[in-house]
Amino acid sequence: MPDWELISRPYLVLSVLVTTLLVSCSNNDGYQNNDGYQMIGVVLSVHDLETVDWPKLAAESGINTIGTHVFPNQVRDFIKSDKGQKFLTDCKKYGIDVEHQLHSMTDLLPRELFAEDSTMFRMNIEGLRIADFNCCVHSEKALDIITNNAVEIAKTLVPTNHRYYFWCDDNAAGCECSECAEYSESEQALIIENHIIKALRARIDSKAKLAHLAYQGTLKAPVKIVPEDGIFLEFAPVYRNWTVSLADRDAVCTGNLDMTNGQNLDYLAENLKVFDATEAVILEYWLDVSLQNAYTKPAKKVVWDKNVFSKDIDIYANYGIRNITTFAVYMDDAYFKAYHDTTSLKEYAKILSEYCPPK
Repeated sequence: MPDWELISRPYLVLSVLVTTLLVSCSNNDGYQNNDGYQMIGVVLSVHDLETVDWPKLAAESGINTIGTHVFPNQVRDFIKSDKGQKFLTDCKKYGIDVEHQLHSMTDLLPRELFAEDSTMFRMNIEGLRIADFNCCVHSEKALDIITNNAVEIAKTLVPTNHRYYFWCDDNAAGCECSECAEYSESEQALIIENHIIKALRARIDSKAKLAHLAYQGTLKAPVKIVPEDGIFLEFAPVYRNWTVSLADRDAVCTGNLDMTNGQNLDYLAENLKVFDATEAVILEYWLDVSLQNAYTKPAKKVVWDKNVFSKDIDIYANYGIRNITTFAVYMDDAYFKAYHDTTSLKEYAKILSEYCPPK
């Protein structure tokens, strides 16, 4: 007769080890503790949220955070509406965090103020003050207006996770005046963010955190400006190649032939010398229907590669990242009517929720 005690002992030890690993990466809700990914998010437009029951869909898929998008006043109008209030109520019911990821500068510094004082606005490379994008970060008057408006908006757009996002204008240049020109676009953004976070913590939310968005012109890590307490990195590699993993460092990036996947990772590494990796958020585009369709409708079905995604999140985890979200814009009523498929959302959330980083 075999000695079942001796035979079973290795299997018992293996079972204990597996259980320990699972427990170390997941809590009772299926989401991670500090060892695994914390935020499993999607970022959606107002139209997406108005036409689809996203709180229910997120809960069914395993997504724990929804970010609204695009502009502060637009999102504020939605949140004040009956649909917006129901969205907040339903997110609370399902235990979904809500945050607001916003291209903000045009709302924070209204363009009509240019006629009052043009020095609040950026100078272009020809030496002309213009009211197209962003601001002059060495105008104290501009910074005061921006900060006060951010505080007012934050009274309505209240994130349940204390994370605020007041980004600069999308794909827009900074100021070239004599005082600003010595600072990179990321440093100019950080000057604004430092003013906003101090006001948010003093006047709205003592636990407030504010994103520094590393994206396009602000990918370079700030050097001359130091982030205030509460500033966290949000890294959005819009110029990368999604047909392969970031591990393929030589892959040329979609939309920018001067960049490779490896350069994105180098930018991330430099930023993580300035910002805490465990607080950082990766804002990706794996499920971004709008980007894949060049921002045109009717939209084709999202191209989703879970193998590329799995390799990507392993790379991000190795940098110490624990918060992941992705654009999923254009996943609206027309999209789901056409495709009737939520597999990509469920696989995205499942892979993240079950991920256990190497020890």
